[in-house]
Amino acid sequence: MVKLFIGNIPPEVTPAELKTLFEQYGKVTECDIITNYGFVHMEEKKAADEAVANLNKYKLHDVCINVEYSRGKPKASTKLHVSSISTDCTSDELREKFEQYGTVLECDIVKDFAFVHMEQADEALEAIRNLNNHEFKGEIRMG
Repeated sequence: MVKLFIGNIPPEVTPAELKTLFEQYGKVTECDIITNYGFVHMEEKKAADEAVANLNKYKLHDVCINVEYSRGKPKASTKLHVSSISTDCTSDELREKFEQYGTVLECDIVKDFAFVHMEQADEALEAIRNLNNHEFKGEIRMG
């Protein structure tokens, strides 16, 4: 799996549209947009290489997007979907809440939901047991 960073994404672009754009080059396993940037996970390195070569500076809705390899170290993780996030909750606050149960590799809030990537599956399960339907700056639900 190869994680790509996509910068300068126009506000009208949806994750489905971005995924379709990248699927021209290979299988996309995950696609997330956070405000004006996002991440696309591609299954194979060759496909990611082609996507970077062809889509960096590509005009999407009349805006040139930036496509490059994500600089973060790829690690196996357990991804949690957290819903019903309050608008006044920050990524740092949510990360801190989940870090009570283990190492958080990534924490991204998207509108009223978030993705929290935890390093260990057993730590993620512990977080689910303790935080599911828990009140924290709005209700937390995981799925």
